[in-house]
Amino acid sequence: MHGMLDYPMGVLLIASPWIFGFSDVGGAATAVPIVIGVVVLAQSLITDYEYSVIDAPPLRGHLMMDVLAGVVLAASPWIFGFADEGTNAWLPHLLLGLALIGSGTMTQAERETASSRSRSSRARTT
Repeated sequence: MHGMLDYPMGVLLIASPWIFGFSDVGGAATAVPIVIGVVVLAQSLITDYEYSVIDAPPLRGHLMMDVLAGVVLAASPWIFGFADEGTNAWLPHLLLGLALIGSGTMTQAERETASSRSRSSRARTT
């Protein structure tokens, strides 16, 4: 599920300044979600999971990067000082950042194989 959501999330982050109407704020308010969106797309293309082109970094590293990117995105309005500019640009940054943190922390870091499923089901029945 995580792999299927990474690509739309990357595109949403890149387009968010125009979708949520804060592209005219400029500066970090516009640049941060675009850069993080590009990073999300790039790491999705190379992560060792079903929806990538190259299986380079492990999924665990990808998830840690998602959490880190989410923290930066959620905190960016206050770090870069555009939270109090009289716009609501801070809200998409916060919500999308929390979504990245959530997806990074709630995704299972190891692939579940048929043998691990059968072992876990046997363990539950005994």
